[in-house]
Amino acid sequence: MNIILLGAPGAGKGTQAEVICDRLNIPAISTGNIIREALKSGTEMGQKAKSFMDAGALVPDEVVIGIIKERLALSDCENGFILDGFPRTIPQAEALDSMGVKIDKVISIEVSDDKIIKRMSGRRVCEKCGASYHLEYKAPTQEGTCDKCAGTLIQRKDDHPDTVKARLDVFHTETEPLKSYYEKQGKLSLVEGQEKVEDTTALLLKQLEA
Repeated sequence: MNIILLGAPGAGKGTQAEVICDRLNIPAISTGNIIREALKSGTEMGQKAKSFMDAGALVPDEVVIGIIKERLALSDCENGFILDGFPRTIPQAEALDSMGVKIDKVISIEVSDDKIIKRMSGRRVCEKCGASYHLEYKAPTQEGTCDKCAGTLIQRKDDHPDTVKARLDVFHTETEPLKSYYEKQGKLSLVEGQEKVEDTTALLLKQLEA
């Protein structure tokens, strides 16, 4: 089964992709990871991506799509795959279709902006050992101090409410229209993101079995 996972930053796509990957024994393909792999292995598309990155420019769609195409041609994708982080825009989705890549299911994890901002802005990370906490869901025993190594807990720039809101604005403008695109193809399923990861997983797996 070939699956695309959609969802706003902080909706938990990465975690769910890993779960599906284990359950269905198919690879979870994250755009960021495969670009890094292509750079490391020095493929033709990886070298093209490197030239843009070295110049401080965004990697253009045609190069990203070329890297995706290289990755999907590998033998571990024969029985299916999960795309996480691609496509991000309608032109990328159209390019995927024109490549002849068959998509069976597109699942969008639905979480409100308010919940995402609360979820992400409450995260704290130990600057010493990298342990992760949340002010509401997984608070440290002592405020501002890591339980594991007594290091200082900090809020990453990516988790600051203003940064999260800016990322959500980009998502609504560029990526959310994909829901209509795939709905017209009869491939879209919506899953309401739950407070507990395992509850979201259960709903997601039910959609895959439908």
